[in-house]
Amino acid sequence: MPATHGADEDIDWQSAEAAWGTAFPADFVAFMGRFGAGSINGEASILLPLPKPGLQWVPAEMAEETDNARQVWEAEGGRAAFDVDPEAIIAWGVTGGSDILCWLTSDPDPDRWPVVVCGRHTADSFAVYPYGMAEFLYRLCSDEFDVSPVSITFWDGGHLSFVHWRKAQRRWQEGRNPETGEPDPYAGEFTD
Repeated sequence: MPATHGADEDIDWQSAEAAWGTAFPADFVAFMGRFGAGSINGEASILLPLPKPGLQWVPAEMAEETDNARQVWEAEGGRAAFDVDPEAIIAWGVTGGSDILCWLTSDPDPDRWPVVVCGRHTADSFAVYPYGMAEFLYRLCSDEFDVSPVSITFWDGGHLSFVHWRKAQRRWQEGRNPETGEPDPYAGEFTD
């Protein structure tokens, strides 16, 4: 996937680690360095670890989606449904199908955290995949799962694209579709 519309996010990792009480996986740090936060094919969004000033609309944030995943854990039966400490669930992404992509942070080594999909329309509300974020995304984008781990058809075999949140924001303000850049009669309609 080209980083054409990606950008180094310039994350203050020391502040992010202090806020979350943990270091982050190296693949997530590298992804942020190459792409930043944004959307893959308009179907999966990678979240910022900390809120960013200057956003014109409020995209999903890591803290908000982490809270959402933990609420789903509680609503689905807590430990009886998924026997983990809910504090060990940290969201790093979301899909257009309302799935929340998380890490299970039980291991003290962030590079060994598996991905947990908090599925909204999947067979199981929680499913653990023994991969890090980058490998999970690679497998998702390569259509390597026999059964999709998310609620949507993520990739149809066509072109993969990434659009950074700043680029999407500019397109929206210019009256274009944030993902494709094509004219969009509804883009910018809800801005001040």
